[in-house]
Amino acid sequence: MAKVIHVHLTRPVARTKQRDWYFGSISAVYSVFTPEEVGATRGYLLHAGLSGNGTVVTKCAIIKQSTLIRNARGADGGNDD
Repeated sequence: MAKVIHVHLTRPVARTKQRDWYFGSISAVYSVFTPEEVGATRGYLLHAGLSGNGTVVTKCAIIKQSTLIRNARGADGGNDD
Protein backbone atom coordinates (compact mmCIF):
# COMPACT_ATOMS: atom_id res chain seq x y z
CA MET A 1 0.00 0.00 0.00
CA ALA A 2 1.14 3.51 -0.81
CA LYS A 3 0.50 6.79 0.95
CA VAL A 4 -1.44 9.61 -0.69
CA ILE A 5 -1.35 13.26 0.34
CA HIS A 6 -4.69 14.97 -0.37
CA VAL A 7 -4.64 18.76 -0.48
CA HIS A 8 -8.03 20.48 -0.48
CA LEU A 9 -7.63 24.19 -1.15
CA THR A 10 -10.00 26.35 0.89
CA ARG A 11 -8.81 29.54 -0.81
CA PRO A 12 -8.55 30.04 -4.55
CA VAL A 13 -5.16 29.85 -6.24
CA ALA A 14 -4.88 32.21 -9.20
CA ARG A 15 -3.57 29.70 -11.74
CA THR A 16 -6.17 26.95 -11.16
CA LYS A 17 -9.83 26.39 -10.35
CA GLN A 18 -9.10 22.88 -9.11
CA ARG A 19 -9.64 22.50 -5.35
CA ASP A 20 -8.56 18.90 -4.73
CA TRP A 21 -5.04 17.66 -5.48
CA TYR A 22 -3.42 14.29 -4.76
CA PHE A 23 0.32 13.72 -4.30
CA GLY A 24 2.63 10.82 -3.57
CA SER A 25 4.67 12.74 -0.98
CA ILE A 26 4.74 15.94 1.03
CA SER A 27 7.69 17.15 -1.04
CA ALA A 28 5.62 16.72 -4.22
CA VAL A 29 3.04 19.18 -2.85
CA TYR A 30 5.72 21.89 -3.03
CA SER A 31 6.54 21.10 -6.64
CA VAL A 32 3.09 22.56 -7.45
CA PHE A 33 2.31 24.97 -4.60
CA THR A 34 4.22 27.50 -2.55
CA PRO A 35 4.13 27.41 1.26
CA GLU A 36 1.95 30.53 1.15
CA GLU A 37 -0.63 28.80 -1.06
CA VAL A 38 -0.79 25.77 1.25
CA GLY A 39 -0.51 27.75 4.47
CA ALA A 40 2.37 25.65 5.84
CA THR A 41 6.00 24.94 5.06
CA ARG A 42 7.31 21.54 3.98
CA GLY A 43 9.14 21.18 7.29
CA TYR A 44 5.98 21.88 9.25
CA LEU A 45 3.99 19.22 7.37
CA LEU A 46 6.81 16.69 7.74
CA HIS A 47 6.59 17.05 11.53
CA ALA A 48 2.87 17.78 11.93
CA GLY A 49 1.67 14.22 12.40
CA LEU A 50 0.26 13.42 8.97
CA SER A 51 1.47 9.82 9.21
CA GLY A 52 -1.16 7.42 10.47
CA ASN A 53 -3.87 9.08 8.37
CA GLY A 54 -3.48 12.45 10.06
CA THR A 55 -4.97 15.79 9.03
CA VAL A 56 -3.58 19.34 9.14
CA VAL A 57 -5.89 22.32 8.70
CA THR A 58 -4.38 25.67 7.71
CA LYS A 59 -5.95 28.98 6.71
CA CYS A 60 -5.53 27.97 3.05
CA ALA A 61 -5.94 24.19 2.86
CA ILE A 62 -6.87 20.92 4.47
CA ILE A 63 -4.04 18.41 4.08
CA LYS A 64 -4.61 14.72 4.77
CA GLN A 65 -2.46 11.66 4.45
CA SER A 66 -4.23 8.42 3.61
CA THR A 67 -3.38 4.97 2.37
CA LEU A 68 -4.02 4.08 -1.26
CA ILE A 69 -5.63 0.66 -1.41
CA ARG A 70 -4.79 -1.41 -4.44
CA ASN A 71 -6.04 -4.74 -5.60
CA ALA A 72 -3.43 -7.46 -5.87
CA ARG A 73 -2.32 -7.91 -9.49
CA GLY A 74 -4.56 -10.45 -11.19
CA ALA A 75 -6.80 -10.94 -8.15
CA ASP A 76 -9.95 -9.80 -9.97
CA GLY A 77 -9.26 -11.37 -13.34
CA GLY A 78 -8.36 -8.04 -14.92
CA ASN A 79 -11.85 -6.49 -14.84
CA ASP A 80 -11.96 -2.77 -14.11
CA ASP A 81 -15.75 -2.45 -13.68
